[in-house]
Amino acid sequence: MIAVPSSQVRSHFKEICDKVVNDVESVIITRTRGENVVLMSEDEYNNMMENFRIFSNPDIYNKIKSGIDQIENSKFSKRDLLDE
Repeated sequence: MIAVPSSQVRSHFKEICDKVVNDVESVIITRTRGENVVLMSEDEYNNMMENFRIFSNPDIYNKIKSGIDQIENSKFSKRDLLDE
């Protein structure tokens, strides 16, 4: 994550937006009175919100964790999909 003064963001908005999207880089936009803001790509935002949703729901989190544990301990079986 990089920090950029708001004045620089105003004069280089397109370039900074391109960096955020292309380099998967979040940018802290610093302001003279504090109250900084963060600029991130929509994909990164959606990913973050999905992670919040998963981690805030113990049932979903435990199912995912259980599946990961089963794979790591080779306690799974491979099955073919049924054709409908």
